[in-house]
Amino acid sequence: MEVTVNNKLYAVQQGTTIAALLQFIQLPSDKGLAVAINREVIPKPAWPQHVLQTADSITIIRATQGG
Repeated sequence: MEVTVNNKLYAVQQGTTIAALLQFIQLPSDKGLAVAINREVIPKPAWPQHVLQTADSITIIRATQGG
């Protein structure tokens, strides 16, 4: 199935979770990340259980320091 991550198309397996997607695209899920699916923010504790659906639009934002 295909999902869009930050305007880039990815092919992932059925049953892929947010946590698995982050690992697949080699993005550490430690600190400073926010994930929204179809414009709805998904809390970090739900990432391991939240299964992606075909054509989901996923936005990943990484917090950075600075001023």
